[in-house]
Amino acid sequence: MDATTIRSLTDDRDLRRLAAAVRDLGESATIDLIAELPATEAAVVFRLLPKHESVDVFDRLDRGTRSDLIAALGTEELTAIFADLDPEDQSRLVDELPAGVATKLLSAVSRSDLDAVMAIAGYDRNSIARRMSPTAVVAWDADTVAEVAARIRDTDVDLADVRLVPVLTPDRTLLGTLDPLELLRCPPDAPVAEVMEPIEEITHTSDDQETAARAALTGGITVLPVCDSEDRLVGIVPIDDAARIIAEADEADFALSGGTQPLYRRYLPTPIVHLARSRIVWLLVLAVSAVLTVHVLEIFESTLAEVVALALFIPLLTGIGGNTGSQAATTVTRALAMDEVGLRDWFRVAGKEFSTGLLLGVLLAVPAFAIASPLYGLEIGAIIALTLIVNCPVAAFVGGSIPIVAKACRVDPAVVSTPFISTFCDASGLLVYFTIAISIMGL
Repeated sequence: MDATTIRSLTDDRDLRRLAAAVRDLGESATIDLIAELPATEAAVVFRLLPKHESVDVFDRLDRGTRSDLIAALGTEELTAIFADLDPEDQSRLVDELPAGVATKLLSAVSRSDLDAVMAIAGYDRNSIARRMSPTAVVAWDADTVAEVAARIRDTDVDLADVRLVPVLTPDRTLLGTLDPLELLRCPPDAPVAEVMEPIEEITHTSDDQETAARAALTGGITVLPVCDSEDRLVGIVPIDDAARIIAEADEADFALSGGTQPLYRRYLPTPIVHLARSRIVWLLVLAVSAVLTVHVLEIFESTLAEVVALALFIPLLTGIGGNTGSQAATTVTRALAMDEVGLRDWFRVAGKEFSTGLLLGVLLAVPAFAIASPLYGLEIGAIIALTLIVNCPVAAFVGGSIPIVAKACRVDPAVVSTPFISTFCDASGLLVYFTIAISIMGL
């Protein structure tokens, strides 16, 4: 059942056939369908979902689609969905909603659930604590295998969601973990302290969520325990939630590196106005920064007037310089995200990028001189070659350094996007170009 057929059934108000069609869709297909449909039609489809399925579908929608659906649904429907979400998802939704709507939703939540939501909301927005879930089952260090197994059987949570059982001391200090499947192989009277696994990876509530999620994925663990500063267990982050954190972070980094704001929604259903709004701010910033390039050209206007041939190579030189800087910035930003380099490695990174840029400059200068000299003379060929030899290491040095400087200033390195670096390299490259030209040609 595709979006066109669903839209046709919605337009015809054929709710019986529409309900049957929606029931036959799987959860993933329903999510794709709601993302493709306009908000009003998506709301009709969403209302026809069974209650338990509607909560799962709502939780898995991307941020943009969820915002559109919230606007199309009534407060009563939204309240019912909100009440069935986990505290982690409730706190995230409260962040995304207008204050008035969020207040109405929170007023309908029970006191105990409200305490859990506000506890999560009290952490820094980018901390891993904002993405943690409560533990369904815990084991105490004095328990036996039989006692823990009984506790797992008695829980209201789907057994498939019990992937790890933390072992705690009476003050909730995390000692180790238990695999529920491994418990079946253990003697019922065995103490859990003897059969538990050592802690592979933990994170603390104040840790950055992207850094913690990447550590979890790298370590190959299924559940990441979240502890406070005294190693007392506070919650857990399942591996699928960690993967979602990384996907969201990568989407944002990719968009920002290209000079746009992340959409957080699917491309085709996104309105043109929303696409334009996500790009206009960066374009305005880049337009203002490009004034620097214009000023450089204005300063050397007389030089260009005397040797018009110099103007022919401006796009070539600025393009190579900007791309060299962007390549360096992309490489270093990825290395920072993967914790392969840190602030203490700035000198090594800067030196490595400068050397790489110098090698690239020499490799590019040879063919540039060979091509430009026969056509425009040896002086022009030498100017182009020397400019490349100077520009490339400078661009690589700047491109490799800015992400580290940004991180030191607690700014997302991806925000220092490649278009901004290209603009900077354009201006510096032109300064080098005209300075070399004046020196060689005696202008």
